[in-house]
Amino acid sequence: MCRNIRCLHNFEPATTDDEVREAALQFVRKVSGSTRPSRANAAAFDQAIDEIAAATRRMLDQLVTTAPPKSRELEAIKGRERHEKRMEREVRIRTASV
Repeated sequence: MCRNIRCLHNFEPATTDDEVREAALQFVRKVSGSTRPSRANAAAFDQAIDEIAAATRRMLDQLVTTAPPKSRELEAIKGRERHEKRMEREVRIRTASV
């Protein structure tokens, strides 16, 4: 999965429409292989973003869970920790082959 697409389910406060749209945009960029479509493809690109955002919103609204809501701050800290571990691993790999 694209690292820029974040989990949007079960947060307090609830996921905003802007967050849903950003995830849809990242998905369309990944699938299309383009961060900016040509003018000829702009309408298809925008339509895909709208449709994916709408489907994502519907899904999020229908999901149920008994788990307590997640904290954005805690999830951000966990993400930074995962990133640091990944970078440490990269450095070990690169320095071991030198």
